[in-house]
Amino acid sequence: MFGPVMSSSVALSLRCAASGCQGIRRSIATVISGNKTSKLVRNRLKEEVDKMTSQFSGFRPGLVVLQVGDRDDSNLYISSKLRAAAEIGIDAKHVRLPNTATEDEVLRSIMSINENPSVHGLIVQLPLDSVNHIDSELITNSVSPEKDVDGLSCINAGKLSRGDLSNCFIPCTPNGCMELIRQTGVSVAGKHAVVIGRSKIVGAPMHDLLLWNHATVTTCHSKTPDLPGQVGRADILVVGAGRAEMVRGDWLKDGAVVIDCGINHVPDETKAGGKRVVGDVHYASANQRAGFITPVPGGVGPMTVAMLMENTVQSAQRFLLRR
Repeated sequence: MFGPVMSSSVALSLRCAASGCQGIRRSIATVISGNKTSKLVRNRLKEEVDKMTSQFSGFRPGLVVLQVGDRDDSNLYISSKLRAAAEIGIDAKHVRLPNTATEDEVLRSIMSINENPSVHGLIVQLPLDSVNHIDSELITNSVSPEKDVDGLSCINAGKLSRGDLSNCFIPCTPNGCMELIRQTGVSVAGKHAVVIGRSKIVGAPMHDLLLWNHATVTTCHSKTPDLPGQVGRADILVVGAGRAEMVRGDWLKDGAVVIDCGINHVPDETKAGGKRVVGDVHYASANQRAGFITPVPGGVGPMTVAMLMENTVQSAQRFLLRR
């Protein structure tokens, strides 16, 4: 989609990787910046929204973020989504239900938004923060597949698993990971990819996305024996395990592309809050062995929000084609 966001100093590494030459490698990995790449995505989307607005008499893509309760972490994530939408020109609204909301009340809100033609994207902020029992699976599957810009419904997940990539919404974090992999200039086709984690939000769709981009994919999880051995075979490694700094640098294949989806808080007395954010990969050691690596923060996180905006604009474009 875009040219690589990296210095020209990596050209030799790319040529070496493409030709399979041995004995030449960088001592420090090239950092794949999610901040820079997400800015490119947002700039492109703003141009597309401006074009829609001029061609269709002020039309704007519409996004609703539905929240149950008032979790501080959810509020932070929602704020970043609303800021990104405003920057691009998406008409984004935040609908908050109290933590006393029942499952039926949440479903009624979703049905109302599903029927609103001015809304092209609907996401339900997870986890649901309700004092009542609410089936999250039921809630996410109640979002209209045409507006499911999180890509979490069974219909969109099923299409992705069958390789129908052009006719579904791809979950935002895996989609962002793929864009970061593209930034390296390394072709996914024919590579051995390893995914650590099998969640519905990251691991499982990441497996499908890599597979349908023609990688040979191994998914690892808590029951996988010899995890270091599996990681050592990976040309491309995507980690979404939720365990701080679990993957060590000496596990990696020399020159591997390493995408770290982890967000973990660990004690650090040097920080004002007494904690710092780290990924699922031990960055200091992995940086000495990988060819390319995403930082935490500033890697996958910004891309997740950018891909949500991408899906929303795509949904609005599909809506205009159906009119």
